[in-house]
Amino acid sequence: MKFINSVKYISFHVLAIILITTTSSFQTNPSTNSNPPKKTFTVVIDPGHGGDKFGAVGRRSKEKEIVLEVSQKLKKELEDKLAISVILTRNTDVDVPFRTRSEIANKNHADIFISIHANSANSERRKNPQVTGTETLVLGFHRMNEQDVAIRENADMLLEDNYEENNADLVGFDPKDPSSYIVFKVMKRQYRDRSIRLASLIQNEYVTSQRPNRGVKEQGLAVLARASMPAVLTEIGFISSPTEEDYMLSEAGQTEIVKNLFDAIKNYKSAVER
Repeated sequence: MKFINSVKYISFHVLAIILITTTSSFQTNPSTNSNPPKKTFTVVIDPGHGGDKFGAVGRRSKEKEIVLEVSQKLKKELEDKLAISVILTRNTDVDVPFRTRSEIANKNHADIFISIHANSANSERRKNPQVTGTETLVLGFHRMNEQDVAIRENADMLLEDNYEENNADLVGFDPKDPSSYIVFKVMKRQYRDRSIRLASLIQNEYVTSQRPNRGVKEQGLAVLARASMPAVLTEIGFISSPTEEDYMLSEAGQTEIVKNLFDAIKNYKSAVER
């Protein structure tokens, strides 16, 4: 009984500290923040499909081709203008398993994971060229139990050299202490909240370019299910729409999409580092 009471006591204080830290990540002024500097901000960009997995197919192109081009351009923009670390889950026309895509992000302790796709409204029976727009998806609640596994597998970050410098928001927590695992439950909620925030920023940027806004939605997506960080899947347009396919294939269209995503990431990064 004494042990149980001790664990409850520790858990209460651990939760209190984490909640304060979570709130502070959006509100603390840099000039008054005494935490150690965080590691380099890392973004993992996932170009959907690849290899023999074409994704959606339009009149002139395949989804796997468009999203790879956009992802490569976005990587260059982020590296050149924000001086952050950017990793692609694929840089060529190869198929990468869903689990491997999120594992790349987990192993590199990414700050955010963005999977880039092109949508389609066509079915086997009917084509729907009139359907257009952008939407960004976050992980649905019914698959969030898979995220628990990813968080536990990623818990070795607490044992790293220079852990305190690289993970300032978790300083003081002992992975050998049973009560410390409450940290990961709070992290899971934080990932969800921040995923929605990132998705909303992305959709807001599409709107600035006069793109039809289909909003932020929840889905049980395998590619997001095991990501132990804020993660979204963004649909940059409908390849089944001739107008949007032409836009996504054009240099001007890709430049605008890249700018939308770049600005959303920049705004998100600024918000979480305040």
